[in-house]
Amino acid sequence: MTDTRPLALITGASSGIGHELARRFALHGYDLVVNAEDESLEPAAQDLRESGADVLAVRADLRTNEGRFLLLDALDGLTLDVAVLNAGVGQGGAFVDTDLADDQEVIDLNVTATVRLAKPLLRAMVARGAGRLAFTSSVAATMPGSFQSVYNASKAFVQSFAQALSEEVKGTGVTVTSFLPGPTDTHFFDRAGMADDTRIGTMKKDDPAQVAEQAFRAIVKGEKKAVTGSLKTKAQGLAGKVLPDGVKAAAHRRLAEPGTGAEKDSGRRE
Repeated sequence: MTDTRPLALITGASSGIGHELARRFALHGYDLVVNAEDESLEPAAQDLRESGADVLAVRADLRTNEGRFLLLDALDGLTLDVAVLNAGVGQGGAFVDTDLADDQEVIDLNVTATVRLAKPLLRAMVARGAGRLAFTSSVAATMPGSFQSVYNASKAFVQSFAQALSEEVKGTGVTVTSFLPGPTDTHFFDRAGMADDTRIGTMKKDDPAQVAEQAFRAIVKGEKKAVTGSLKTKAQGLAGKVLPDGVKAAAHRRLAEPGTGAEKDSGRRE
């Protein structure tokens, strides 16, 4: 890390949206601190170094206190110009059927880690009078998530949290941005157990590079909120503002209920 280039932190940066977003920052002259819990983090970091950026890779599981402290310790003494809290996990299935431990992991990463990391990061930025804090929310935040109930609720928390912080830091020189992707072509649905037997798991998904490019622009401009991805995703974002919760819950059921993936064979694949 040097004092001549701005520095960005990206969590969940080993693949998917996080890695593509880290790439955007690297290509625009930022050095990077990247985090993930899996073994693919170091190859991802090496890929980012080829763009000319200095990259510090911190392998840590943010679902745990130990992992969160490990990341914060690695940031000690560094001045972050941008921090993107992107790491997240999902869990599909009926709430009565999912394991409580899996539900708790969604909360631990999407909610608890978000709050525990945002507090010191935002405090440092406000004290300095400069910085950009960003959160990966989701269009799922706008709708009750039938058969993905804890995940959607966790993203609704992230969205509300981000918008509240954006208002709180007005006039401080700091901006807070939330960006809302739709279904994106990443490992998310595999990890959530939804890849093969749900309609949302088998349907065509957005390009993570497109999502990351739009998110990058929103973050550097200091926008409060951006729905990112395809025109279809942007339409979902608009629909989420006007449709009743009951209608949205029923629509989500048709996408996420186990067994709906078979509909792709009847010409209904999107």
